[in-house]
Amino acid sequence: MRIKRVSLYLFGMLITHLGTALSVKSTIGAGFWSAFFVGASHSIGMTPGIWFALSQVIIIFLNAFLAKRKPVWLAFIPILIESVFFDFWLTFALHHVSLSDLPLVFRIGTFICALTIASFGISLYLYTKLPRSPVDQLFVTVSERFHLSLGFSQSIIAATITVLAYLLGGPIGAGTAVSVFLLGPFIQMWVKILSNSKHIRTAQAT
Repeated sequence: MRIKRVSLYLFGMLITHLGTALSVKSTIGAGFWSAFFVGASHSIGMTPGIWFALSQVIIIFLNAFLAKRKPVWLAFIPILIESVFFDFWLTFALHHVSLSDLPLVFRIGTFICALTIASFGISLYLYTKLPRSPVDQLFVTVSERFHLSLGFSQSIIAATITVLAYLLGGPIGAGTAVSVFLLGPFIQMWVKILSNSKHIRTAQAT
C-alpha cells in the first residue's frame, strides 16, 4: 500500500503541472505565483527560476513560524520533483503546442480545464499526507493556524500574491483573476470528493 500512496503522490504532482502548463498555453493569464516570479524578475532582477527557489525557501520558514514548529526540510523533495514535472510538460510534452491563434472560447475552455486538472492534482497529492511543496503547505498551514477552510485560505494567499505580482509588473490577466477566486473552491471540492473515496482513504492510511 505504501507504493500506492507514493504513486498517488507523484501522479497528483504530475497532473498538477499538466494543468499549470495548459493554463500558460491558454494565454488567458499567468497563474498568480508565476506572475509574481516573472514580475519580481523584471522589476528587481535575477531569473524567475531564482525567485521561485528563493520564495520556496522563505515559505519553508514562514510555514514553520505559523505552525510553531521546526522547518520541514523534507519540503525540498517536492520542490525538486515539481520542477522536473513542470519542465516536462512545458518544455517537452507541450513545447510545440500553441493556442494563441485559436478562438477565445476555445482558450477559455482550455483554461477552465487546466484549472480543474491542477486543483485535482493539488488535492490528490496533499491528501496522501506526504511531503508538500512549501507553497502548497502554506495554505494548509494558514487553514490550520486560523481555523479556515482550505479553499478560503488558498483564496486569501492567491489574492495577496496577485496584488504583489501586479505591483511588480507581472503578467496579470483575466485567467489570473479567475484562478484567485476559483482555485481555492475547486481544491475544496476535490478534497470533499477524495474524502469519500474508499481507495484514496486506504492509500492515505498506509
